[in-house]
Amino acid sequence: QVQLVESGGGLVQAGGSLRLSCAASGGTFSTYSMGWFRQAPGKEREFVAALSWSDGSQNYADSVKGRFTISRDNARNTVYLQMNSLKPEDTAVYYCAGRSSLRGTSSSTAWYNYWGQGTQVTVSS
Repeated sequence: QVQLVESGGGLVQAGGSLRLSCAASGGTFSTYSMGWFRQAPGKEREFVAALSWSDGSQNYADSVKGRFTISRDNARNTVYLQMNSLKPEDTAVYYCAGRSSLRGTSSSTAWYNYWGQGTQVTVSS
């Protein structure tokens, strides 16, 4: 059974940075496409960023382009989300997601078959 565990969330002032980590276990991480999503109170879960295992292509939501960077370390079975220039509207629970053995990426929650439990990110103004 694949497990994804996020860490690195916390409270930060606007303009600050955080790096989220998502550690995977129980599967062949190097063949997973990985994504980050977020959900603010009262809102639907939304796409943030994704990274394909097959060609390394990346995909970002317009709201985070130029500020967030997704990366992975296959040796550590970990995917990261570096978040810079944070804004109060980035406040949400951030979830890591994985899709095994399928090429490409997706911004749809339905495409992913593994999910972490989430980590809270709060950006104060």
